[in-house]
Amino acid sequence: MNKIKKMKTAMILLVISILIGLSLFIIGTPVQKAEDAGVIAVSGEAAENRKGQSPDQEIKKIALTFDDGPHPFYTEQLLDGLQERGVKVTFFVTGEHAALHPEVIKRMQEEGHLIGNHTYSHMQLRKDNREAFKRELVQTNEVIREITGEEPLFVRPPYGSWDKSFEKELNLFPVLWTVDPLDWCSHNVSSVTGRIVGHVKENDIILMHDYYESTVTAALQVVDALQAEGYTFVTVDEILFD
Repeated sequence: MNKIKKMKTAMILLVISILIGLSLFIIGTPVQKAEDAGVIAVSGEAAENRKGQSPDQEIKKIALTFDDGPHPFYTEQLLDGLQERGVKVTFFVTGEHAALHPEVIKRMQEEGHLIGNHTYSHMQLRKDNREAFKRELVQTNEVIREITGEEPLFVRPPYGSWDKSFEKELNLFPVLWTVDPLDWCSHNVSSVTGRIVGHVKENDIILMHDYYESTVTAALQVVDALQAEGYTFVTVDEILFD
């Protein structure tokens, strides 16, 4: 009789133990789910942050371009400011100035800027100088290639004068502009900055000249202002072909 009673007691204790373990498991499950939910919430937030930085996100692109250089001092000053801001631009250089300051051209290349052709002596194309103009383009490409090891593909024709047949003959693609602040004839930094910041829109190509101290100051102010508005500065090929 005592043996049966002991067996019943053991069975009851076993059942109680099972029930206690089961209840703890059930109670623990929501806690685990809450922790899982927390992980999911954090992961979701991280995913949202990644989504905000996704390559597929629409980016407001804009291109700064500089003609006539390189200048031995002002262009270096400009490069310093661009490097500090992580900005890439496009330089349309004359062969004459490139030959005088190859170290500046090399720095442009090393820091990721795009280098284009602006003729050798800033020659404007006219009806009576086509062959001379063409020779200047070829000569400038040779100067740039000798310094960088790369053949320029883009040209900024002085004053916008161009002959489309050169595109096939020389494998050069012309790049004009959509915003011209006239920085070459005004040394008023605020005026130049305002003409750009107050009028730009997405995918604009801004024309400036890295041969003036006021332009360098204005350009860096423009970069700061437009970056604050969410613009990303790119080289002209990204505007034209992306």
